[in-house]
Amino acid sequence: MTVTVADCVRALETAYPPQLAESWDKVGLICGDPEAPVTKVAFALDCTLEVAQRAVEKQVQLLVVHHPLLLRGVHSVAANTPKGKVIHTLLQGGVALFAAHTNADSARPGVSDKLAELVGIEPGRPIRPVLLDGIDHWGIHIPSADVDAVMGPLFDAGAGEIGNYRKCAFSFEGQGQFLPIDAASPTTGTPGELHRSTETRVEFVAPTRLRRTLVDTLREVHPYEEPAFDVVQMADTTDLSQATGLGRIGELPKAMTLREFTQQVADALPTTVWGVRAAGDPDQMVKRVAVSSGSGDSFLDDVTRLGADVYVTSDLRHHPVDEHLRAGGPAVIDTAHWASEFPWTEQAAGIVAELDVETVILPVRTDPWTVSAHPADNPNVED
Repeated sequence: MTVTVADCVRALETAYPPQLAESWDKVGLICGDPEAPVTKVAFALDCTLEVAQRAVEKQVQLLVVHHPLLLRGVHSVAANTPKGKVIHTLLQGGVALFAAHTNADSARPGVSDKLAELVGIEPGRPIRPVLLDGIDHWGIHIPSADVDAVMGPLFDAGAGEIGNYRKCAFSFEGQGQFLPIDAASPTTGTPGELHRSTETRVEFVAPTRLRRTLVDTLREVHPYEEPAFDVVQMADTTDLSQATGLGRIGELPKAMTLREFTQQVADALPTTVWGVRAAGDPDQMVKRVAVSSGSGDSFLDDVTRLGADVYVTSDLRHHPVDEHLRAGGPAVIDTAHWASEFPWTEQAAGIVAELDVETVILPVRTDPWTVSAHPADNPNVED
């Protein structure tokens, strides 16, 4: 039986449902023919040019990555542009590209489950649940004259259904404003001039599983280049111990000092030039651990509320960490973004391997930091 790109995508999206992706994310098949046959699949965290070239060298037909190549809008994929050169390298080499990003973060098992296991905890509840069987509350700002044109397709896609009632919504008018910069292409208004107009805010509920469909529909039918909307998942009484969502909470088999646990994390993760750092009392005993792969400083308040002793994540910044610790928050351990997420490639490869195709993990360290320097003696800095 011939395995195709579509077969691999189906297996990956079963494990990492695209409905779990955050509303801003761009996941799924990025380029390639879904009907193309596949005998070998490669896995990496990022699709850099080096990774794309390595995939072609390995003669794979599909490259699976975590970070989407085209997350931000681009107007050209010409071969003389950075992203375009990557796309052309892949297509000329017969390699399709697929990304599982925040949907893989929230899935079970997912990226944070792998990180939790590596640092020594049994992954429990998510830090921030994302429940496919939950209910979202939506708020969309629409030019008043366009409300019916925008809401019609959203209702057709399943928004606003409550029991035996359809097209349920609440709306009210107000004044919206925006200042388009020179690169903008506004439907109304002029770049460089503050624009104000009457807008209607429409609120409704919809199943969480429809979030991705509704976001895509909204962006397609809304007259604005950048529609303003918010989506909030409503409270749920679901048992969270095995729920999907971002981050994980768990406990170490026995308590250890922050210094010891920081070393345990460094020993468990892939090596990077600048290693692992921690903030907090080195001799503090830690047992309850929160982890979130990738950039996780938006969860600092959440891990405090959930009673963590220490929080392992990446891309932490000076001021948020300083304020977090001064407010009595748990200790934090900051790892390289790449190091916290690259181990997921092994998990993803296991999913595709079940299709009886060959898999290969590309060991390209796409962490951008290449030099770490530490002074031998600096009396101006307190230890």
